Amino acid sequence: MLALLLLTFGALAVHGYHPYAEDAEIYLPGAEKILHPQLFPTGTEFFESHAGLTLFPNLIAFSVRITHLPFPYALLTWHLASIFLFLLACWGLTGICFASERARWGGVALVAALLTIPIAGTSLYIMDQYLNPRNLAAFAGVFAVCRVLEKKYLRAALWLTFAAVVHPLMASFAVALCFVIFLLDKLRRPAVEFALLFPFTNFFAPPSPAYREAMRFHSLHLLPNWEWYEWLGLLAPIVILFWFQRIARARKLQNLERLSTALVIYELVYLAIALIIAIPERFEAVARLQPLRSLFLLYIFMLLAIGGFLAEYVLKNRIWRWLILFLPICLGMFVAQRQLFPASAHVEWPWSKPRNPWAEAFIWIRHNTPADAVFAISPYYMRIPGEDTIGFRALAERSRLADANKDSGAVSMFPPLAEEWRQQFQAQKNWGNFGLQDFLGLREKYGVSWLVLQNRGTSGLECPYKNEVVEVCRISP
Repeated sequence: MLALLLLTFGALAVHGYHPYAEDAEIYLPGAEKILHPQLFPTGTEFFESHAGLTLFPNLIAFSVRITHLPFPYALLTWHLASIFLFLLACWGLTGICFASERARWGGVALVAALLTIPIAGTSLYIMDQYLNPRNLAAFAGVFAVCRVLEKKYLRAALWLTFAAVVHPLMASFAVALCFVIFLLDKLRRPAVEFALLFPFTNFFAPPSPAYREAMRFHSLHLLPNWEWYEWLGLLAPIVILFWFQRIARARKLQNLERLSTALVIYELVYLAIALIIAIPERFEAVARLQPLRSLFLLYIFMLLAIGGFLAEYVLKNRIWRWLILFLPICLGMFVAQRQLFPASAHVEWPWSKPRNPWAEAFIWIRHNTPADAVFAISPYYMRIPGEDTIGFRALAERSRLADANKDSGAVSMFPPLAEEWRQQFQAQKNWGNFGLQDFLGLREKYGVSWLVLQNRGTSGLECPYKNEVVEVCRISP
């Protein structure tokens, strides 16, 4: 347990921690609104659509109320706990698949070193650099697979239930994999309609023009838009796992063989589904289910198996060999994370002041503007160099008009939001050329009372906050 705890902090040091980045913009506002109902008087549909399908925000809010921890400290505690539990689940899985303790540590250490490796073209990491429901579903899914391999189905069902209430989509992949393992145990040559593992009901409605516009920002949901190296990241693991199946059979590693076989079948089914929905236009809306996010579980096991084999047959008990392998991997992952978040601290501790000027402005907004204020900010603000994909709603805790990055993602999953998103997006589309009259138009149409601008000195605006990059301005009535 102590070793896993040290690996947890080692993983944090390598991969960093950015609590308000990327998809935190989708998931944290739900918890913030539960804790402070006066927040977000408008625009809640763009995060509550997700929040309504998961107990994640309720779980985080409940923990804050019970422990009386400040919200940022609670997020860090949950994040560390999710990494630790994930590594503990991986330790259990390698113990089921490998006989030696050395192989177990090799697998767990490799996964810990590669937590933020991109998973083909899915826009996923094994675990993110911030707390979100996927991190919780990850350890629950691995624990469930462990219990199914041990034929402890009730315990597996409990883990799958937990995964489902925090992230239904990611849980569905764990359910599918557990189901395949179960069938392979029951039937040596199963004749099963595996396509039934994936729900298609109610997803055949033709997409609207507004929905298609939102999907332009999420083209990777469709397989033909993947680059060659993303295709390699899709197909190579299937070949590797087939090879592992043969090795496991030769070395009489029965559980390793069972899991490898199940994963090959599981992924081939999802690949077939992805190909079907990518070709005919009528299936485009089904792409929101992102079947190739099934690679998430496949990558976890593939890395565990690679690490186990390397430890057992290459690294052995030679410390220098372990260092030669893991030091370059950890350094490479660290450098990659610094390139992703160059303007922010590598680990954004809750007690430290932000280094990023956008974060500084968002925190000033949280402390110095009314809770019911409605903001407008560039719809492409997360793509501005140096912004480091910090979520405005999550950090500033204020409402804003729809953006091109995260709110379009909500539309891709929930098409009824498309028209409202499109109207707000179109109203801001020429943001870089906006003047005072354009901002007044946003106030008239959407009740916008505050603006976040890159320093440009727009005349007629009162700007009580400025730093070297950002200014926060009020639209006077």
